Amino acid sequence: MVGLERAVIPGLARGVFVIDANTAVLSFVAAFGISKAISNYSVAKLTKKYNRKTILITGWLFAVPVPLLLMYAPNWNWILVANILLGINQGLAWSSTVIMKIDLVGNKNRGLAMGINEFAGYLSVGLASYLASSIAAHYGFAFFLFIPYLAFAALGLMMSVFLIKDTTHFVHAESSTSNISLLKNVGKDTIWKHKNISSVTLNDLVNNMNDGVVWGLLPLLLI
Repeated sequence: MVGLERAVIPGLARGVFVIDANTAVLSFVAAFGISKAISNYSVAKLTKKYNRKTILITGWLFAVPVPLLLMYAPNWNWILVANILLGINQGLAWSSTVIMKIDLVGNKNRGLAMGINEFAGYLSVGLASYLASSIAAHYGFAFFLFIPYLAFAALGLMMSVFLIKDTTHFVHAESSTSNISLLKNVGKDTIWKHKNISSVTLNDLVNNMNDGVVWGLLPLLLI
């Protein structure tokens, strides 16, 4: 779903809603980024109260209205609302998916699990962007462009409900035999106390900031 937006939302802003200011176009990136950041942080809290599968399903439920909002949007505010919901979807569903993979592989293969997840994720983003560009070239920035959104949202939700199994019991089994002490405050410790992790966190912030800016501006330069 993110791949579709990367390819077409900037063009939708300029071609349909006649928004020429780059700051206005980047507003949809900001709406997505802020809601995703809050959702990412919330997952850490939610996993203490709910199992992984429940969070995953909740994330996909937030994705269901997104294609409908984009299909029938009468103004740019609807696009912003859709991006807020998409950010929540990504924050909950993507984060819970990462956590579930880590639960399955154990502590020795966590890096491999993250690498596979990122590779599969960005490959999907690229393929979805190509699909969206092809549809936009034939049908324009209109109704038909967002039909794949409906398919992705329905498929993600159905797979989460009927196929995905919860992995909470794996982490409980691992924690019962692990001697590694837990961090008291993950955010504070990773940002301020541990220099190596802090540098990685800062680099990731800059990387995602660059990614967000390119997401908003590069398609405009190519239109």
